[in-house]
Amino acid sequence: MISARGDHRPRRGAVLIAAVLAGLMVLTGCASLPESSAPQALGTINRAPTSAGPTPPIPGRDADLLLGDFLTASADPTNRHAAARQYMAPSTAAAWNDEASTVIVDARPDTLRESRVGDKASYVLRARKVGELAGDGGYRATEGTLENKIEMSRIDGEWRITDLPPGVVMDNDSFMKSYQRNLLHYIDPGNSLLVPDPRWISVPRAQLTERLISALAQGPQAAIAPVVRNQLAPPVSLRAPITKANNEPGEVGVGIGGVRIDFAGLGTMGQRERELLAAQVVLTLSDADILGPYVLLADGKPLDERYAANGWSVADVDQYSASAPGQNRIGLHALRNGTLVQVTPDGIVTPSGSFGEATNLQSVGISADGQFVAAVADSGKPQSEPGRTLLIGNYGGRAFPVAEGMSIARPSWTGDGGAAWTAIDGEKVVRAVTDRNTGNVTTEDVDISALFDGSGPRAPITEVTISRTGVRAALIADGKVYVAVIERRPDGKYALTSPLPLALGLSTRAVSLSWVTGDTIMVAREGNVDPVFTVSIDGSQFSAVPAQNLTPPVRVVTAAPATQYVADSRAVLQLQTADPTRSDRFWREVPGLTGNQVVPVLPG
Repeated sequence: MISARGDHRPRRGAVLIAAVLAGLMVLTGCASLPESSAPQALGTINRAPTSAGPTPPIPGRDADLLLGDFLTASADPTNRHAAARQYMAPSTAAAWNDEASTVIVDARPDTLRESRVGDKASYVLRARKVGELAGDGGYRATEGTLENKIEMSRIDGEWRITDLPPGVVMDNDSFMKSYQRNLLHYIDPGNSLLVPDPRWISVPRAQLTERLISALAQGPQAAIAPVVRNQLAPPVSLRAPITKANNEPGEVGVGIGGVRIDFAGLGTMGQRERELLAAQVVLTLSDADILGPYVLLADGKPLDERYAANGWSVADVDQYSASAPGQNRIGLHALRNGTLVQVTPDGIVTPSGSFGEATNLQSVGISADGQFVAAVADSGKPQSEPGRTLLIGNYGGRAFPVAEGMSIARPSWTGDGGAAWTAIDGEKVVRAVTDRNTGNVTTEDVDISALFDGSGPRAPITEVTISRTGVRAALIADGKVYVAVIERRPDGKYALTSPLPLALGLSTRAVSLSWVTGDTIMVAREGNVDPVFTVSIDGSQFSAVPAQNLTPPVRVVTAAPATQYVADSRAVLQLQTADPTRSDRFWREVPGLTGNQVVPVLPG
């Protein structure tokens, strides 16, 4: 796990293990629960102390060394950073506002002593910022220099901090040791997929289940709150404490035994809504490696009678996961010398229709169900006129021009195949909306004004790729990587909002990107140093993908949860394994897709 600095895994639960354990366990599903238990608001679950108490400062410690100890202790958020407060004078500890901000820096700050006279000392901390952590655990990648002044005094023979700015500062290594990245899951606008919401949480393993359920109930981060739903929102509450599913003693979420959660306040919630609630809970817990089975109750009775006997498993709700493998139903395609081709076990096949007949295609997007194709073609017009045309048509059918421009980015389809998104001339984002009943296509401008406010992206926009949930878009703007939220306004128009920079500090420009899972993006960039990398949607995790067998420059990347492809200077190559934990990964050529005019195409 590496900080998202450009030049310095999505995690799924142990699904197979959980399934095996579920089969071996005998659940005591009829165990009674206290009828008099008062429902407990999910957002206010009591949290037990995380330890017997922090380790106190070393007696007789010199001021320089004590300041270093304080920085280390600052990474522990327990009891409002009680460990760090021990290094302060009592009045300073009482007044320090640790909730003002949390800044993560790339390495241990440089401590520069400004002065030291008698029992007084003054220091300046300087470091390079890499991220900020919000109170709800949301991470945002940042840049810039941190400079804090700290005053110290010797009190009763011991050095203590007497003045410091509000907020917490910790180095990235300490942050990674104290916090774990978890994915909360909320419901997309179409009620068909769950949208990941990354949070960084620091609690002992035995308290993680409770903390995750509490965080789910408190709701999504502000950026996506307008576009997702939460089945755990009030009036839903906990009817009883969370326990192991088998009613055995022990710490919930640690080892085997599953999880039992009894909800109140579901009222007349229907089966579909209950299933979505279960999906939120199960995928959130399983992504944190909290093993099932997950026995979910409503007012002491099974949440859904179908799962009364054995509880819920990941397999029962995996259809709601945007990161589940096996969603590519039409296989790999490619552009070869301007023509769309399909890669089959028997070789390369050219489909019928306009896209298989054309020889001037520059890029292609295919809908997830394989029904529609959007392509960018060379118009053949004089240099002073628009040189690119956006074509839309049925796979195997005729294509029709719907827009033109001097440049048009590679099209990206929404998960339902209803619209293809692209950027025209680097300054305008459009949706080509297909009416499946009539076959008519209309183009709509997307409001991108929020992207260019303040310190956000700058034109040109050269890539726009829509996530499978339809809630986020990944962008390349002026060679930099961003993720934005897709909002549908009351008038039916769409907008890109809340741009978040990713992979800050890249020494070369990004050229292509693609969604791997709902929370991870694969990026290709110029140059031969780490030409392909993945980055999380909050910018907290950057990981170079092994470059073995690649011949830069890498021109295009296209990805899915189970497989990833690139086009380099000589061929299309497939990553030998999609498992990001493997250190022996390498790229291998796809037979029949050689040459510098070949580009891989996956649906989406």
